[in-house]
Amino acid sequence: MMSPTPHDRDFPWWLVALIGLALFAIWRMANDEVYLQVASTLRRGVVITIFVTLVGFGMAATMGLGLALMSLSRHLIVRQIARFYIEIVRGVPIIVLLLYVAFVFAPALVAGYNWLAENLGVDTIRTRDFPLLWRAVIALAVGYSAFIAEVFRAGLQSVDAGQIEAANALGLNRWHRFRHIIFPQAIRTILPPLGNDFVAMVKDSSLVSVLGVLDVTQLGKVTAASNFRYFETYNVVALIYLTMTVSLSLALRRLEVRMRQSERR
Repeated sequence: MMSPTPHDRDFPWWLVALIGLALFAIWRMANDEVYLQVASTLRRGVVITIFVTLVGFGMAATMGLGLALMSLSRHLIVRQIARFYIEIVRGVPIIVLLLYVAFVFAPALVAGYNWLAENLGVDTIRTRDFPLLWRAVIALAVGYSAFIAEVFRAGLQSVDAGQIEAANALGLNRWHRFRHIIFPQAIRTILPPLGNDFVAMVKDSSLVSVLGVLDVTQLGKVTAASNFRYFETYNVVALIYLTMTVSLSLALRRLEVRMRQSERR
């Protein structure tokens, strides 16, 4: 049984201060015409930011799970392919991946499709037909899949080997072992760092602005360049990101507490 740590008993004064600051900022914005105009403009970018984060993270988690299973494969070649991908992608900054996917991978993919289309007698497409939004989503998914793969791998390896041996003794095949024995236990270890990666992707989604995707950051840059009110504009941008990330962090912290409580029972 795990006893609560001193940190669990701390009163969240930092949260009280943050809420007070947020309320003051909201009151200030509600009584300032410039803030209201900026907030109205950036509202469209929030939808794009949420879309990029959710779709990108979903793709990254799916790819990461596949890579984790490959890295735990019994076959050497499969393990080495997964390790090669993970080490290469983890060593490249996200912003470089964004530029590479947008201006190298996407044109190459279109060229490959056009070659196949010409042989099949179907219509070809142009590189500009590949939306920058989806290039950004793919780049984020590729970048985060390598980190998420390590989270899944560590979680799957944390399951007691005796549990797997018992499942083998019961005659369960690999799929049923994974579904009923390994993954339900591993998910308790996986969820906290996976949640941290999700919060990190919310922040890194701002990098898609380098491709001209109209997310919160890009709209903030455009708005500030047109009205020259940089202080007010970037205050709103910062508040939007803080609201999303702090809310997610609190939800994740609550989830971790519930998971610890369930383990004590």
